[in-house]
Amino acid sequence: MSSTKTVYLNLREISEVNEQDVRLRDVADVYCADQNIQNKCRAMKVKTIREEGNHRYVESALEVIRKLEALDPQIQVNNVGKVDFIIDYQPPHPPHVVWQWMKTIFVCVICFCGAAFAIMTFNNDVSVKDVFREVYLLIMGKEAAGPTILELSYSVGLAVGILAFFNHFAAWKLSTDPTPLEVEMRLYEDNISKTLIQENGRKEQDVDVT
Repeated sequence: MSSTKTVYLNLREISEVNEQDVRLRDVADVYCADQNIQNKCRAMKVKTIREEGNHRYVESALEVIRKLEALDPQIQVNNVGKVDFIIDYQPPHPPHVVWQWMKTIFVCVICFCGAAFAIMTFNNDVSVKDVFREVYLLIMGKEAAGPTILELSYSVGLAVGILAFFNHFAAWKLSTDPTPLEVEMRLYEDNISKTLIQENGRKEQDVDVT
């Protein structure tokens, strides 16, 4: 009499794949006390991608469970992951190092110029120069003849404050906490995944005015 083997399935919300034959190990973590069954499940084909180019596919955990149970009658699947998951197919292509560096430099220039413009317009709106002049006059009792320690300390403090807030400079970080940019990028990715899954689940054919 055959005994039932429990397979624990943890599907990730979104997984990037480069092969047209998508295996279960590419989109989920699988555990079973029986190593042979675990290996067989991890190697099971989940989907075969026919289209060329980048595509995202929304799949259901129920379909994966059905295939696993059809693979071996002894299997009892316990899904501890996502109910719906996304396969992000990116065809393999040679790395374009020059193009990647060009994009990186372009983004850095745009961010630098945009941040500098925002800081300058803010300083102009609140009249920081006039404030420093008044502060210098109150403390020193005379008009400033040129740039003072106030402008220098403000400039240095601004740079230090930006580094401290973003918690990131090249490979160096102040703490192990994720940076604000990393948090925003994860929120953006989560929103994209939720939108794709919700749009895939809609059955209405009418125009959605929302």
